[in-house]
Amino acid sequence: MSTPSALRPDPSEQLAALCKAAGDPLRLSVLRVLASDSFGVLELAQIFAMRQSGISHHLKVLAQAGLLATRREGTAIFYRRALANGGETGSALHAALLEEVDGLELADAVQARIAEVQAQRAAAARDFFARTLEKFRAQQDLIAGLPQYRDSLLSLLDALHFPPSATALEVGPGDGAFLPELARRFAAVTALDSSPAMLELARQRCVAEALANVELKLADALHDAQAPADCVVLNMVLHHFAEPAAAMARLARLVKPGGSLLLTELCGHDQGWAREACGDVWLGFDQDELAHWAEQAGLAEGESQYIGLRNGFQIQVRHFAQPDRP
Repeated sequence: MSTPSALRPDPSEQLAALCKAAGDPLRLSVLRVLASDSFGVLELAQIFAMRQSGISHHLKVLAQAGLLATRREGTAIFYRRALANGGETGSALHAALLEEVDGLELADAVQARIAEVQAQRAAAARDFFARTLEKFRAQQDLIAGLPQYRDSLLSLLDALHFPPSATALEVGPGDGAFLPELARRFAAVTALDSSPAMLELARQRCVAEALANVELKLADALHDAQAPADCVVLNMVLHHFAEPAAAMARLARLVKPGGSLLLTELCGHDQGWAREACGDVWLGFDQDELAHWAEQAGLAEGESQYIGLRNGFQIQVRHFAQPDRP
């Protein structure tokens, strides 16, 4: 059924809202900061050294213009840039504005405060794992454990038909529960974890199952040098990274040309208790967010599967391909 013309937004008003939103240097800086990450209101207030009420006003103007999308995480609201919706009034201006904004340089002080916020997120995640090692599996299973998505992940993996000589890299293997599956399918498997406690759990798994072709490394996948692999796997890991978009870009570089990135994650949800109970930095991700970040990283979207759980959560199992280089 068509929308009555009286209820349709006036095109001139839509364009005026875009122009108004773009007519303030601070709001342009907000759009630049949100280019590859999403932040909560309090985080943005910290980044721009403003009171919450002040930054909230600017965020409202940007959201009303359609330049920002919001997502509630517990009691907090997080903001990210909205993609231009082709064909709608102002979409060309919207896209051109974001393209110009991406060329802006952020002030050193703003960049420093962004780093502070990201460091606070990362520290919270590290502290959680250090405090809850013994309860790791039980708390992980509060939401989604490997048994709930193993079959879907393996069906995507096996459909890719990697040759016997192929290599795999798992980032954040946790207690190593998925390593036996990788060890059976790849000639060599590397598992990276920045937590010594988690890596010890994975080592115990490798010893118990005699996984001779698995190498465990205490390393930061986002910063330490690592040889690329034919298949990179992340199971319920991305929501622990402070900068998920930047993490996707870095992880894409660990995938060989013609290789694959397999990613298992929660879809976006509003269960704020997961931050304390499970150490989550992010409460899942919207499907289009992951696709957009992968595209920015040079990856092509492949097959995806979505698994609804009885506890109300939904899991997304995603495949992204690294194109062959000419």
